[in-house]
Amino acid sequence: MEDHPDQAALVARILRMRDFEPLVAEDGTTALRLARKHVPDVLLLDLMLPDINGFDVCRQLRLDRATMLIPVVMLTALDDMQHRVHGFRVGANAYVTKPYGVEELLDAISAARAWRNSIHQRALHGEVSVELNSEISLLKDLNDFLMHVCQATPLTDEQVMQLRQAVMEMAHNAIEWGNQHQPDRPVKITYRIHDDYLEITVRDQGAGFDRSHLPHAAMPDDPFSHLDVREQLGLRAGGFGLLICQGMVDEMRHNEQGNEVTLIKRFAPSKAS
Repeated sequence: MEDHPDQAALVARILRMRDFEPLVAEDGTTALRLARKHVPDVLLLDLMLPDINGFDVCRQLRLDRATMLIPVVMLTALDDMQHRVHGFRVGANAYVTKPYGVEELLDAISAARAWRNSIHQRALHGEVSVELNSEISLLKDLNDFLMHVCQATPLTDEQVMQLRQAVMEMAHNAIEWGNQHQPDRPVKITYRIHDDYLEITVRDQGAGFDRSHLPHAAMPDDPFSHLDVREQLGLRAGGFGLLICQGMVDEMRHNEQGNEVTLIKRFAPSKAS
């Protein structure tokens, strides 16, 4: 998907030389429609589109069971780390900045397609251990984990969106507050699929926290008073993690130490029942 006709024609020509049959969409809405209709082997996604941006296109693809396994390669002139991280946060498999060479493009396509094959071939084993050597690695591992879980459960598209938000938020809290950004401390995410609900646990290696004294976290009765505290502590803007997750899952509980959180998401009742 590319909104510059000349660039789109060039990429299409390269793909035809490698025996691909390209479909070109000039905006995000058209791309989503074509993706749902054709379920392509790979989707090349520009981020600067005339209607909706490429990040939102990727997010919508990942939240739809019909398209969530389409490999996505982002092609963009946005080469700063903030945009790159955002791309992987919404589910991109590769991120290529312009100008790029033919081999760089083809390597990214191969990597993205290999990801889909790995999703099909790998089975869930009950846990994933994320080593914090970079935020991008974390986001990739979490996206893969959530993709496996969603494929293995009867969660609805809306529930998938909610669960993704909750797990991402709790994983970042574990890294930031629990592990204090120390790369030698892993964040462990485990899951258990029950008959009527999914249970996911996020555990960090920190000392835990006192839930009765959280000046750095947003509170229901005063959600903004914590912002000055977070700035003094050098924490990322926000601090709404606990509030966000409570609204995204059916149940959330911490262990006594405060370094482990368990999220419960119940499956929607089947229409037959």
